[in-house]
Order: sequence, then C-alpha cells, then structure tokens
Amino acid sequence: MISPASPRPAQLGPLLARCRLDRGLSQQRAAAELCAAAGVPTLSRHEISRWERQRRVPGGFWLGWLAVVLDVPLVVLAEAAATTRRAGSTRATGPGRVAAAGARPAGRTGPGRTGGSTRGGGARALTTG
Repeated sequence: MISPASPRPAQLGPLLARCRLDRGLSQQRAAAELCAAAGVPTLSRHEISRWERQRRVPGGFWLGWLAVVLDVPLVVLAEAAATTRRAGSTRATGPGRVAAAGARPAGRTGPGRTGGSTRGGGARALTTG
C-alpha cells in the first residue's frame, strides 16, 4: 500500500503503473478487475495504458475504483491526478487545448483545393440544358 504522505506529489501515470505491477497485475487483468468491481464491462487494457502513459487522466469515478482495486488511498490518486493535470502531462487535444504549431485547421484540404468533388458537378453541370 502506498503511503498518503509524500514529499513531492507523484504524477498519476507512473504511480498507477507501479501500483499495478506491485500487485502483479497485467494491464488486461487490471482492466478486468476494475470492470468487475465497478460493474462496467467496457474498460479495456487500452484505457489502462492511456492512463499510465498519461494520454488521459481518469475522472473521479475511475479514481475511486482504482483506489479499491490497487489498494491505494483515494487521496493519493486524487492528488496525483491533480498534479498531472496541473503539469499538463496529458497529450490529448480537446476544448481549451492548443493545436501543435503548423497544424492545419480542421476542414482544410490543402493549398489550392476547395474540398469539393471534381466529378460530375461544378459549372459543367449547371450549363446543361
């Protein structure tokens, strides 16, 4: 079991991985135990991997079940999640996240392109008669 008192709050991803490995669980087995505990059949090892790599940070629902399955005080996981969010360690994009420099806005198809079809339409279709 992890001690709730630590001099420097851990980031959530490495903490989850360490706790999972300390219990001898694979990502797949951890996902299965979380599903069984929470009564939710949809969590996969891929989501565990995303949490451990800090691509995503689990919300309160999953933090609570992670605390149960990994036998870690919820406060430790909540503090680590808050530390991870403050550090901006998640790489996912979404509302409020800035796109990478040089990235094209959604909907652009490239220089000089309109995004429309070049087959069977356009001005030629309008001049038939």
